[in-house]
Amino acid sequence: MKQKYQFDLSKVKKILLNKGYKVYKNQKKSIHRDFKSFYYTSFVGIFLILSFSLMPKAVVFTNYIFSDPVTVENTSKLNFDKTLSGKELELKPEEKKKITFKDLFYDILDFDVVPSDTVRLSAATLEQLFKDTKYSLKDVRKNKIVKPVSIDLLPNEIKSIESTKKRKELFIQIVLPLILEENNRIRLDRKRLFVILNKNNNTKSEKNWLKKKFKQYGVVNRDLTTLKIRMDTIPVSLAIAQAAKETGWGTSRFALEGNALFGQWTWNGEGIKPASADSGSTHKIMKFKVLRASVRAYQRNLNTHSSYKKFRETRAIQRDNNGKLNSLELVTYLDKYAETGIEYTTVLKKIIKQNSLTDFDDAELLPSSEKLKKII
Repeated sequence: MKQKYQFDLSKVKKILLNKGYKVYKNQKKSIHRDFKSFYYTSFVGIFLILSFSLMPKAVVFTNYIFSDPVTVENTSKLNFDKTLSGKELELKPEEKKKITFKDLFYDILDFDVVPSDTVRLSAATLEQLFKDTKYSLKDVRKNKIVKPVSIDLLPNEIKSIESTKKRKELFIQIVLPLILEENNRIRLDRKRLFVILNKNNNTKSEKNWLKKKFKQYGVVNRDLTTLKIRMDTIPVSLAIAQAAKETGWGTSRFALEGNALFGQWTWNGEGIKPASADSGSTHKIMKFKVLRASVRAYQRNLNTHSSYKKFRETRAIQRDNNGKLNSLELVTYLDKYAETGIEYTTVLKKIIKQNSLTDFDDAELLPSSEKLKKII
């Protein structure tokens, strides 16, 4: 039995790590493509500067690569439904366009089909897997490197783990790579956006990409300023804290049955009815096929919903001033996320501080395919 267990665990390890590597490989290709575009753009810019420097008239260049001026986000034209429902998100009467649920969350719908290699591993198996791959939070806090182990479902046994410390650690190990993976997707999109904005002539594929992103982020009238502010990452510490609060560190029925890490509501979509809901209430907790879909929907929610406009404005200011995001400041602007308002943000701050979650804000997924091969 022992040999069989070791064989099965090794096979599972390879499947999960290969899934993580595929994500990294796709990201690497995108980075290479964007860098190549940036390289040629920069080369042309340098050539022009050298050329103009030989002319008697001074030339002033004011449009710099990756410049991101902070301006107030114009979201007043959007009148969002308060939920991720399946309804159309109606604009004000004077607006002709409509933004649909599918426009905002089309890529999340891709998760409707559960991958064939999706398995619900036990807590003991996950612990052994993390041990075998030398994936520990202690190392992450020190080295800021996270192994790309992609877990699709929470273990049912997580609610039976008596040690609070052990349960929290397992939960963070599961959700951390998922949050980083989605942040990387946004970061690559953001990089590509600035490459496109700094080109005089865009290709057809670039124009189509922009059109898709305007819909994805609920931006009307091709407002590039709004798109730049919305297309940004969520601090890792904040995402972990909200997932922990909404799921009781992965023990809630919504998390285990519906892979719902962030307690998002729906009125018409597929979901789970809360046991504590009032008799006249019709809302449900939105459910997902895999954990990753929940993370993506959560990020899209904070990046598009009108309730979090101030959150995005403050994030843009932080990005412009420091280049880094401060979750303890940003959490203040999530008082509309829960009915408890300011009390909710106070709890989130305590979770972040007590569990030193800001240690993970500058963590990155394993950047080397060679290191991944050594693990496998």
